[in-house]
Amino acid sequence: MLIIGIDPGISGSICFFEDGKILEVIEMPVMNEGKKNKKQVNGAQIYNEFLKRINIKDDETRVVIEQVSAMPGQGVTSMFNFGQSFGILKGICSAMRLPMFFVRPAKWKKYFNLINSQKDASRTRAIEIFPYFSTQLSKKKDSNKADAILIASFYHETYQKED
Repeated sequence: MLIIGIDPGISGSICFFEDGKILEVIEMPVMNEGKKNKKQVNGAQIYNEFLKRINIKDDETRVVIEQVSAMPGQGVTSMFNFGQSFGILKGICSAMRLPMFFVRPAKWKKYFNLINSQKDASRTRAIEIFPYFSTQLSKKKDSNKADAILIASFYHETYQKED
C-alpha cells in the first residue's frame, strides 16, 4: 500500500511511503501569486506528482493529511492561506478519488513522543527511525519533510491495521 503523508502549507512536504519505507519526500510544490513575492500551493504540480507515483485503478493508496487548525497569534491572512492550501489538497484527493485520512498533530506527535518538543525534534526522530534517509534531512529546514515522513509512518504503524 502506498501511503502519502502530507504536512500541508506553503513550507510543508509530501512523503511517498510504502511497506514501511520512504520512497521519496518532496517539498510542497508552490508557485508565485501576484506581485509581492507571495507563494501559493501549486495544485497542478501536486496532481502531477501524485499521478507519477500512483496507479489510479489500484485502490491501495491512502493519503494522510495533518489536520491543522488556527493557532493563537497567527495572522488572519496567513491562516487563510494555510486553509487554502489544505483545501487544494482535499480537492485534488477528492477529484482523484483517493481516500483521505486526517490526523491531528497531537496524535502523531504523542505516538512518536514529540509532545512539547522543539520543531526540530521531529527531524531527529525521523533520522533515528529511518537512518538511511538522514542525508535528506540534514538541514534544519527539513523538519517539514520529517513531519510528512512521521505522519505517513504513523498511519502505517497504526491505522493501516484497521483498513
